[in-house]
Amino acid sequence: MGSTGKCMTLAEAVGRNIADGDVVFVGGFGQCIPFAIGHEIIRQRRKDLTLCRSGADILFDLLIAAGTTRKVIAGYVGNPGVGLAHAFRRAVEKGTVEVEDWTNFSMVLRLHAGALGIPFIPSATLIGGDLPARIDVKPIECPFTGEELRAVPALRPDVAIIHAQRADDDGNIQLFGLTGDTLEGALASERIIATVEKVVPRCVTRAAPERTAIPGFRVAAIAHTPWGAYPSYVDGYYTRDDRAYMDWDDLSRSEERLMAYIDHNIRGVRDFSDTMAKIDSGRLNELCSGRRPLPEIVQGASS
Repeated sequence: MGSTGKCMTLAEAVGRNIADGDVVFVGGFGQCIPFAIGHEIIRQRRKDLTLCRSGADILFDLLIAAGTTRKVIAGYVGNPGVGLAHAFRRAVEKGTVEVEDWTNFSMVLRLHAGALGIPFIPSATLIGGDLPARIDVKPIECPFTGEELRAVPALRPDVAIIHAQRADDDGNIQLFGLTGDTLEGALASERIIATVEKVVPRCVTRAAPERTAIPGFRVAAIAHTPWGAYPSYVDGYYTRDDRAYMDWDDLSRSEERLMAYIDHNIRGVRDFSDTMAKIDSGRLNELCSGRRPLPEIVQGASS
C-alpha cells in the first residue's frame, strides 16, 4: 500500500517514529493490544526502549524477551487470566531490565497529567504503604482545605503504539469498546502510531464525529493491519484467542524455545501478515464467529 496522508506501511510507521531509547506507551486494555506494531519493533531490532502503561499483558513479555527493552514503568505485568510473565521475571532476576513500580491508578494519573500538559496531578493515593518511599511522589498541601495530598508526576512518552477498529486517511481514529488508559497514554505522548482493522473514507468518520477518540492532527501514522491486535480481541471483529495465551505461558517458560519462536515467526518473516498466515484459518474463523456485533462499525465502513 502506498503512502497517502497519514496512511503508510507498518514498517514505515515504526521506522519513522520509534527510535532506540524511546519511551513507548503501549495501548490496549484487554482488547486492541498492538501486537503487530510490537512485532515490527522486534523485526527492526529496536533496543533500549522504556515500555510503560498501567497494566501490561504478554506483549511486554514478548518485547522484553526479544531484547528491545531497557526499562519498564507499570503497575502490573503478567499474562491476564493465566499467570506470570516469565520473560519479564527472568529479565528482572538477571538485572537486564530496570523496573519502576507504580500502582495501576497512579500510572493512569501520570498519563492523564501528561495529556493535560501539566507537570503533576494532586492525588489522595500513594499516601500509605511502602511504595511512596520507592517512587518519585511528593507530599503537598491542598491550598483550599489544608488536606495532605501527593503530587504525582506527569509521564510524557515519546511515542504511543495503539490498535483501533478504524481510521480515515487523515488519521482520525475511532475506537470502540474498552479503552483503559489508551486515550490518556496516547494523548500524553509526543507521537502516536496506530494499526487499524479498516481504513475508511472521511465521510464515515465525519458522519459520526463523536466516535473519533483521537483526532488526526495528533496522529503521526496509520497502518492498515487486519488482525493487528491478535491474539487479543477487537470489539466487532474477533474475540480473544485464549489458547494462544495459554500456549504463551508454556512457551515463555523456556528462554531457548522462546528465542527460536521469535526468530522463526517474527524476525524470520516479511511482516505481520506472514505471521498470521501461519495460524490455522479455521481457528481464526472461529474467533470471528464469536465476535460481538457492533452495527455502528459496519454501517458505511469500507476498507
